Amino acid sequence: MRQPALEPAAARAIGDTSAFRDWRHPLWLASLVVASVVFSLGLACAVPLAAFAAAAALSLSRRDALLLILLVWLANQLIGFAWLDYPWTASTFAWGVTLGIVAVFATVAGQWMATLFAHAGRSVRFAVTFLIAFVVYEAALFAVSATLLGGTEIYTMAIQGRIFAINAAAFVGLLVMSRLAVSVRLVANRSIALPITSRPA
Repeated sequence: MRQPALEPAAARAIGDTSAFRDWRHPLWLASLVVASVVFSLGLACAVPLAAFAAAAALSLSRRDALLLILLVWLANQLIGFAWLDYPWTASTFAWGVTLGIVAVFATVAGQWMATLFAHAGRSVRFAVTFLIAFVVYEAALFAVSATLLGGTEIYTMAIQGRIFAINAAAFVGLLVMSRLAVSVRLVANRSIALPITSRPA
């Protein structure tokens, strides 16, 4: 049986919560930013941006996903410089800007995959979106390391495996957060925690 096509609005905003515009929507975004702060402090500012990019791609409209990933990145940078003694050097600032740009690319790539796999099983859609966001994020960082800023020595199997595990665990944690948010009606039903359905015309 052929799957029903997504309406154009649904295709543009996978899991669109942007219509949920009362106080709950900004509270949900703020909750995700607070979660990123916890990660930043707990992991010495190594916030799992790929995980947040994938979660944002699955749960928010494009505008809100990009807003969220930029807020998460900004919170991470503020914590780094204000509390974790990041050095005030050109290299540190350059890496900070790079992380923000790469996180945006990962979010856009994740949304593309979420749209492409909109009618796949939920587990498949989540996994593919996360994997693409992670690969785009890490590949872009490696390209910058290799051509501009240096640091390719961290690209070993052991280190990348640890980074992948941290991002995967964070992504699962964000899925759980979203499920809880849906259960208390903090997030509309079209969310990361629920399958995408077509809307009537």
